[in-house]
Amino acid sequence: MKIKLIIFDFDGTLGDTRANIIMTMQETMRVLGYPVAGEEAIAATIGLTLEDGFRELFPGLTERDILRCAEVYRDLFEKNRRKMVPKLFPHVKETLNLLKERGYILSVASSRQSVSLRGFLHDMSVEDCISYILGADNVEKSKPDPEPVLKTLRELGIPAEESIVVGDMPVDIIMGLRAGAATCGVTYGNSSRDDLVEAGAGYIIDDISELPGLL
Repeated sequence: MKIKLIIFDFDGTLGDTRANIIMTMQETMRVLGYPVAGEEAIAATIGLTLEDGFRELFPGLTERDILRCAEVYRDLFEKNRRKMVPKLFPHVKETLNLLKERGYILSVASSRQSVSLRGFLHDMSVEDCISYILGADNVEKSKPDPEPVLKTLRELGIPAEESIVVGDMPVDIIMGLRAGAATCGVTYGNSSRDDLVEAGAGYIIDDISELPGLL
């Protein structure tokens, strides 16, 4: 591969936020009086926008209800974040530094809101490695639509064939493929190797430290 740009997902790929997301989702459901979904059902929505996640879990809700769910969730997540601070997955910081030293351009495309995303990258001390940060509020269509990748490519002036999308969920892989980019799934996040294979991932790794060896 002649790769210049690496587009990372955040939740489940760089940051281990699974416990925070599940806890806050369930707390939101309790506050609003909805049935509390199980861990696996909630984990399956990670990678979608917050609103789309609630649509998947509660198909009968009105758009007004969905927006209320998202509002309550964001308030609770910020409070929970202070109590249980998410961390980077093992070897993420070292790998990002190595890739940057080797001249790769690094970006993040997430279904998380950009303010939250930037806050995490700053708190985790990897913001300086990232050249371009794109959140759900920076696009009209989120994963698995290719818009986040296509916008990143336009902003950075790099063709799709010189980019690779790295993520833990099928929506990341599908997004990358639809944009014409190479794709790499990671198995340590929120979905299985089988799910990543089925989505069409070009490469699959068990530890992010394996990524430089693929490029």
